[in-house]
Amino acid sequence: MKLFYSSGACSLSPHIVAREAGIDLRLQKVDLKTRTVAADGDFLGVNPKGYVPALELDDGEVLTEGPTIVQYLADLKPQSGLAPPAGTLARYRVQEMLGYINSEIHKTYSPLFRPDTPAETRAERQAYLLKRYAVIEKQLEGRPYLFGDTFTVADAYLFTTTSWAAHVKVDLSAFPNLLSFQKRVAARPAVQAALKAEGLIP
Repeated sequence: MKLFYSSGACSLSPHIVAREAGIDLRLQKVDLKTRTVAADGDFLGVNPKGYVPALELDDGEVLTEGPTIVQYLADLKPQSGLAPPAGTLARYRVQEMLGYINSEIHKTYSPLFRPDTPAETRAERQAYLLKRYAVIEKQLEGRPYLFGDTFTVADAYLFTTTSWAAHVKVDLSAFPNLLSFQKRVAARPAVQAALKAEGLIP
């Protein structure tokens, strides 16, 4: 399988999940400005949406959208515990959290990365993120990960999106549980391996 990614983008989440599950992926780096892949040329031929992640399966099928890809990878290795069994309430809780991170956190960061975003909009989006992170902070109270002692695909996604905060000047100092979570996840061997592979740490 091939994972089309951009360093530090939301594609880091399935990259982490694959390494946690012990799944070998061939990494294909995408230049998001030109929508090209060094190895394969035009990225739009892989994913017409033009953004990462995209996962090309061995039979040529392509999956897109991070929350879908991480669940697919977790289900390939159910013994990893990265996602509860399909049909269980625990699985729906993880899906609920993936949806929350996707719509309320991930997408709220988008305008903060654009240099032409007006200051008023930037301030509003930053304030909105803090409100949404307050829910996460409460969820993490007394827990190492979002759902207790087990690291799940939702943790990989939260870690990835939250790692953007410093780059766009979102102050998370009011959320000690979240900051401890970020350090805890960053120290996991699979996460370290993914960060190194993407050139994000030495």
